[in-house]
Amino acid sequence: MFGRRKAEERTGTPADLLVVGLGNPGDKYDGTRHNVGAKVVEVLAERAHERLKPTKHAALVADVRIAGHLVAVAFPSTFMNDSGRAVRDLVRRYGIEDAASILVVHDDLDLDVGRIKLKAGGGLAGHNGLKSLKQHLHTQDFTRLRIGIGRPPGRQPVVDYVLRRPGKADRVELDIAIQRAADAVEQVLVHGVDAAMNDINSDR
Repeated sequence: MFGRRKAEERTGTPADLLVVGLGNPGDKYDGTRHNVGAKVVEVLAERAHERLKPTKHAALVADVRIAGHLVAVAFPSTFMNDSGRAVRDLVRRYGIEDAASILVVHDDLDLDVGRIKLKAGGGLAGHNGLKSLKQHLHTQDFTRLRIGIGRPPGRQPVVDYVLRRPGKADRVELDIAIQRAADAVEQVLVHGVDAAMNDINSDR
């Protein structure tokens, strides 16, 4: 869809960056490992003294100012495997013309608990939310901010692991990582993706 849309398709004020926190809606999933991305956009909204509000685009959204930039932060109210539908509509709503201006924050099994990494484009790593974004956006060149949740212990199924709330030790690590991820979004806006990537990815 990128490069082929016309400016008149935009339905609202254009944003410099669309930050999407992936997760599942509802109290049942609040605080689970799979919802760490959603928590990051909540933090970004809170820092700007805004709150996420329901929209017609199947997402909770807040418009915030960060370092002089207009940033749309969003949490799709669809389930994880249908996230792309909401993001597609938000891309149109905010006049996003380059996939790199979409920053997707999501959990990652392949990173140690609490570690964060910034990545421009790349594979989907079997993540259902990322698969849905590729399906609806017809590209996987969006920027990703990955939050490590580690692998499940023993023979615990992955689905059970990601949809459960972590224990106390991991909870502390993830809460710190969520704040650091919010800081990372601010770094991207102030210094650019490449500089932020060099700084963030060299850390622990």
